Amino acid sequence: MKLYYAPGACSLASHIALQEAGQPFQIEKTDLRTKTTETGADFTKVNPRGAVPALALASGDVLTEGVAIMQYVSDNAGGTSPQGSLARARLHEALNFVSTEVHKTYSPFFRPLSDEARAAQIDLLNARLSVIEAKLADGRAWLAGADYTPADGYLFTVTNWSKPLGHDLSAFPQIEALRARIAARPAVQAAMQAEGLI
Repeated sequence: MKLYYAPGACSLASHIALQEAGQPFQIEKTDLRTKTTETGADFTKVNPRGAVPALALASGDVLTEGVAIMQYVSDNAGGTSPQGSLARARLHEALNFVSTEVHKTYSPFFRPLSDEARAAQIDLLNARLSVIEAKLADGRAWLAGADYTPADGYLFTVTNWSKPLGHDLSAFPQIEALRARIAARPAVQAAMQAEGLI
């Protein structure tokens, strides 16, 4: 398997999932502006949309959505709950919330915003993070429950964007504590090191 990534982008969540799975894989850095990889290849031949992550499989197939990649990797490593179980549904619930409510709420910050639009977007982001903060207040160790899942790595990835975007997470102590637990995991350290983030 080969993961196409951009350092610190949403592809970090897939990179963390691969590290957690412990299966052999390669990585290839991608320049999202030029749509070329570090080897000079045209990335749009891997993913016509030119977006990361993309996971090239030994079969020649390519997966291109982070949630699909994380589920595929985790399933093939035996790291997810059985189909039809409540734990499996909680994983899907957490992955989908991070994807559709948190990740997409960060996206506007990566383009120019008026002060008014920025303030409104921060309010929206804080509302989304408040939902997670309330869930974590029940004493659970991880986002989807008692066990670490790819949803934790995904939340860690997108909330990493807060500091460089000038968004303060201190109002979310449960999320900050979760982030510290995630950051301490060897797989997270390995992925961040490989991407030059630490």
